[in-house]
Amino acid sequence: MSETSIDLQALDHDDVVEQAADWRQSGKNVAIATVVTTWGSSPRPVGSQLAVDEDGNMVGSVSGGCIEGAVVHEAREVMSDGKPRLLDFGVSNEMAWEVGLACGGKVEVWVERLD
Repeated sequence: MSETSIDLQALDHDDVVEQAADWRQSGKNVAIATVVTTWGSSPRPVGSQLAVDEDGNMVGSVSGGCIEGAVVHEAREVMSDGKPRLLDFGVSNEMAWEVGLACGGKVEVWVERLD
C-alpha cells in the first residue's frame, strides 16, 4: 500500500470527497468505500469513508486501521471490474483473524467505483 502525508484520522467526509475529486480530475480511477453497518466494537461509525485511487493511495478511514488493507485491495478490484461490492468483516467470518477484528464487532463496507 502507498504511503500518504495526509493525517488519516483528522479527515472528515468533505476532505475524503475533495481528495477523490482531485484524483478523478487528474485522470485516475477512484473507488469510495463507505461504512454501512456496524455492530460491537467497530471503531468507525456508519457513513465513514475511505477513498482509494488506482495506485492504492488512500485517504479517510473505515476502521481505524483494522481492515483498510483488505478494503484497498477490494477497491482496486472494483475499479478494475466495475462491480460494486459489499464487504463483511466480523468475528463470525474467516477473515476476522486476518484483518484484525478479533476483539469483537462487525463492520460492513460498500465499495463502488466513481465514474
